[in-house]
Amino acid sequence: MDKVTNISIVGVGGQGILLTSEVLARAAALAGMDAKKSEVHGMAQRGGSVISQVRFGTKVYSPIIADGGSDILMAFERTEALRWRHLLAPGGRVIINLQDMTPVTVSSGQHPGLTDLVERLRSLYPSMVEVNATGLAASLGQVRAANMVLTGALSHFTPFDLSVWHAAMEARIPAKLLDLNMKAFELGRKAAMRHAG
Repeated sequence: MDKVTNISIVGVGGQGILLTSEVLARAAALAGMDAKKSEVHGMAQRGGSVISQVRFGTKVYSPIIADGGSDILMAFERTEALRWRHLLAPGGRVIINLQDMTPVTVSSGQHPGLTDLVERLRSLYPSMVEVNATGLAASLGQVRAANMVLTGALSHFTPFDLSVWHAAMEARIPAKLLDLNMKAFELGRKAAMRHAG
């Protein structure tokens, strides 16, 4: 039976999660695979959770990944890495952006903030790949490119050639922003390579 690869991408509204999942799905399709994508926006406009799932393989019948079925969990923000822990498959890989955003429920006083976030993450994900995507994007002068830094990190753990990723980005990113996003992608890819060896 042909293996289907499952990737869950999580974060909050406005971080560029949906563009990342579109580029991933396009890369898979360009590589000759069947790809399916699903997304849940939640309260994305208000900084609420956003999740997008991409599945690719020889034949994919459903875009939905069952709990415990994600080969890769990529979190654009550290609290979301905790929130969506149940999606990760045993032995799955975790990529986390070193960014903390205060959830609406905490800033509004409904819930206390986490004081042991880093310790919890290290306990749950001892081999997590941490990427300072926000910082790397800022070094290019555009914090909003953090999503492409993370996309670059993700690319290191997929079977796709670099040319396929570049073609997928060209298809989805406006020409005037392409060079910046390509640089962001490359920074993320190098960060993942350093981290993962």
